[in-house]
Amino acid sequence: MKIVSYTHPSGTRAGVLVGDVVYDLWRLLDDTDSVRGGTVRQFLDASGHELAELSAKIDELVQVRDAARVGQLSDVHLTSPVPDPAKVLCVGLNYKDHVAETGRALPEFPDVFAKFASTMVGPEDHIEGSDITANLDFEGEVAVVIGRTARRVSEDEALDYVAGLAPLNDITARDLQYRGTQWLAGKSVDRSTPWGPALVTLDEVGDPQNLDLVTRVNGTEMQRSNTRHQIFPIARIIAYLSSFLTLQPGDVIATGTPQGVGAKRTPPMWLNPGDEVEVEVERVGLLRNRVGPA
Repeated sequence: MKIVSYTHPSGTRAGVLVGDVVYDLWRLLDDTDSVRGGTVRQFLDASGHELAELSAKIDELVQVRDAARVGQLSDVHLTSPVPDPAKVLCVGLNYKDHVAETGRALPEFPDVFAKFASTMVGPEDHIEGSDITANLDFEGEVAVVIGRTARRVSEDEALDYVAGLAPLNDITARDLQYRGTQWLAGKSVDRSTPWGPALVTLDEVGDPQNLDLVTRVNGTEMQRSNTRHQIFPIARIIAYLSSFLTLQPGDVIATGTPQGVGAKRTPPMWLNPGDEVEVEVERVGLLRNRVGPA
């Protein structure tokens, strides 16, 4: 199942993408258009424990509930898959080759930092920030969204708490990042972090530790790796975070970037207004955004 968020006169609503058609998720599952809620986070609160079962029903439901049809993907405006996450958590230095290019030692535990919901934009939005930094950098990543409340879960059971995966570009203002010992400023520029277009459930993705990840700038490949090269696999990240922090439906976890970021190239390669950046994750999707004008 490919879960999306789309704009509607009543506000942002949860949808599902079937082929190239968007359907309203709530109306598919309840043709009375229940007032329980409309957002993806509300959907996960209500149904995050049964995503596999619901995913198996989608193809059948779209045949009998045409009233749930929103329109062709080209005619529907998608926002980020979860526009209002309670938490955006990120793991840095999670690929050995990226650790090597930074000159750091391998971490013993996940190196965790946070973003804010105000940094997140969708697959059709511009990347902002070029007006405050000349050192705008790309970081292609796999994002994980939590589907149900996770507290002190084991690594063996951690994937049962995952709603799905999406491509994410952890855009970083390197000059802001390097001004101090903390990364927050460089990672939290307003409307700088695109992700999406869809949240793809694990029944469609398969093994999350065997996914090719590619980042391109203006069509030129900059990063290529596979999630099997992560130092801390997704299940271990979830287990670690949930050991001290309750994870809630809709929380986003960015799982790290491989080597090839602009800051570590010779000479450094920074993003400029008009540049097109793509992050593609095998069996998950392609995220494409342009850098907005200064």
